[in-house]
Amino acid sequence: MKVFTFSEARQKFSSVLDSAQLEGAVKITRRDGRAFLIRPVEESPSPLDVKGVKLELSREEIVNAVREGREREGRG
Repeated sequence: MKVFTFSEARQKFSSVLDSAQLEGAVKITRRDGRAFLIRPVEESPSPLDVKGVKLELSREEIVNAVREGREREGRG
């Protein structure tokens, strides 16, 4: 893990962020002994981002199945 002083981090903030991206985290230290970690946020995938399923159904078969389902529910 790369370590920066507070002054270095302030002057080279872009480099601090690049190092955090590459290494997973960087440490910034202050003169009074306090230390801080900067690390990238892990983005979670969208719950709507799902893989498709190969059903080998035609467009007409899918439309008919939807229509039948709606008719059963009384929404025809």
